[in-house]
Amino acid sequence: MQRKHGHNALGQPIGFSVEPRALPGYPGIEPMVGTSCRLERLDVDRHADSLHAANCEDTEGKIWTYLSYGPFKTVENYRCWMKSACSGRDPLFYAVVDLATNRAVGVASYLRIDPQNGSIEVGHINFSPRLQQSIPATEAMFLMMKRGFELGYRRYEWKCDALNAGSRKAAERLGFSFEGVFRQATTYKGRNRDTAWYSIIDLEWPALEQAILSWLDPDNFDKRGGQHSRLSDLTSRT
Repeated sequence: MQRKHGHNALGQPIGFSVEPRALPGYPGIEPMVGTSCRLERLDVDRHADSLHAANCEDTEGKIWTYLSYGPFKTVENYRCWMKSACSGRDPLFYAVVDLATNRAVGVASYLRIDPQNGSIEVGHINFSPRLQQSIPATEAMFLMMKRGFELGYRRYEWKCDALNAGSRKAAERLGFSFEGVFRQATTYKGRNRDTAWYSIIDLEWPALEQAILSWLDPDNFDKRGGQHSRLSDLTSRT
């Protein structure tokens, strides 16, 4: 059901009414557990060694190109960055732990957390080669989306460098709607960034949730791990 805009007493178009509501809760540090991965509050002592080892499998450093930090040559450098950048409440960082190995193999965060307006963003996504293009990678994003909407947020955002084709494809695969490009939005690593904006709103989430759950269902995969239905096909039908 689509919400419809209205008109005021002057005949001017205005946004649809938003009823008074309890503000969404702040994302907690409680783990988010799926069938293939677990997200837990990022901790330097528990996760730095595992994450750095997994990241180093990307010998060309491609995973760092569109992030404003990294790569980190040593685990000590990585630990220093984590201590300075990952201990706050916004952004709120999580480690993605592969349940098959019980090793941290990726990072993601909530950021720009705005309970007053019901908006929350996912970002700082950095998946090592061990995690990329895997079921745990998709499930990790699903678990974060699910928690956001269950907390009561009405808008879930994804933003990336407009030239980051991989990130844009991932957002579209998960069912995010493209909203446009903010030109010369920021700079990082001495270069310009045009920022592509994507979002999911609360009305869209129930159908997208079912689409992603259908993709994650073990029956969607054959004995070799091949998928019967592609996630992009499932989410495009919502």
